[in-house]
Amino acid sequence: MTNRRDFLKQTPSLIGLLMSIPALAQTTPVRLTAAKKSIILRSSWQTVNIGDIGHTPGVLALLEKYLPDVEVRLWPSSVDNGVEELLKKRFPNVPIIKTPDEIASAMSECVFLLHGSGPSLVARKDVERWHKETGKPYGVYGITFPGVYSPDPKAVITANPLDVELLSKARFALFRDSISLEFAKSHGVTSPVMEFCPDGAFAVDLRNDLAAISFMKEHGLEEGKFLCVIPRTRFTPYWEIPGKKTPFDETRNARNQAMKEHDNAPLREAIIAIVRQTPMKILICPEDETQVKLGKEILLDKLPDDVKPRVVWRDRYWITDEAVSTYIRSAGLFGLEMHSPIMCIGNGIPAIVGRFAEQTSKGVMWRDIGLGDWLFDMDNEQDVARYVPTVLAMAKDPKAAKVKAAKGRKFVEQRQRETMGLLKKNVISL
Repeated sequence: MTNRRDFLKQTPSLIGLLMSIPALAQTTPVRLTAAKKSIILRSSWQTVNIGDIGHTPGVLALLEKYLPDVEVRLWPSSVDNGVEELLKKRFPNVPIIKTPDEIASAMSECVFLLHGSGPSLVARKDVERWHKETGKPYGVYGITFPGVYSPDPKAVITANPLDVELLSKARFALFRDSISLEFAKSHGVTSPVMEFCPDGAFAVDLRNDLAAISFMKEHGLEEGKFLCVIPRTRFTPYWEIPGKKTPFDETRNARNQAMKEHDNAPLREAIIAIVRQTPMKILICPEDETQVKLGKEILLDKLPDDVKPRVVWRDRYWITDEAVSTYIRSAGLFGLEMHSPIMCIGNGIPAIVGRFAEQTSKGVMWRDIGLGDWLFDMDNEQDVARYVPTVLAMAKDPKAAKVKAAKGRKFVEQRQRETMGLLKKNVISL
């Protein structure tokens, strides 16, 4: 039996042996890392429009910036036409869940569902499923409401009762234009947080510089020395897009044909004024596939011969990364679309928006972010009368236009910080 004296003699060597084991020799305690929380982003509505594509990478970029410790799983409607590859390249750590098993696992494992930016509560059925099957919280980020298109601008628009119920049960319901916000409030939506939230596409940072620079070089477009223009009809003729399988709509087509010249003539007049009065060139480009043909028909082919040599027509569709890489090298953009201007302002590039009655209220967000002078109602002849002078002013003084764009961008970025902070607070509390 070891006596006390022998034990004391052995103690120093025992202590030395124990201290030689690294795990026991640490002077700081071992800390356990908490498991990453996971959320679902329900987004990616369609891929025939670079703006619809832009919703998803925009919101993903915001989540990456403001919630870096949260895992995000994307639940899309459509990521075809090269969009899945585009998203995987920019966001390699974001799983894209498509199969029933992947979706079921995400619904079990994720703590929160975020309905992404869009033209309405697009995924109402999936939000309803999330709510009923999991009982876990969800939020809605930057939608137009109710997002109803009508051939009759005087039609009475009502709210879908299911939308009202789901928005009311959301932790927050954020709207991308003030008219939508007020419509929701006046039609019974009672979410505890209801605010203005800029469209997610403002945050798009996708790039394909190689393709953009190559196209510009091929067509003699120099950085900062050209403006982009996008034509549009009253309704997108989806029936013209291969693969969409949308039936021909006689009523909408008739309206498009009746208003096509009225709506796009001011764009053509602006092109003529810019080419004749400034050194700028013009790039006619599309936001959706149908506008490639339209750009040639309604703009290029009707230009005077002295103007055409300084106008480039893009004869093929592009997707969001190449479009943004081109926009950021331009002096600005004008036309009748919404999301190309959004992505321009999000990157500090001036952009002028033309809207008309058949479209939803999303265009009002230009006024909401302080760019009301660059918002035009093409059904208002006073607005139409000031369209060309405003576009020409942007072309003649690109520095002042950039200052104005920067103010809009600053406001958007402030709201992005605040709204992402709201989301973070809700997710961290779970």
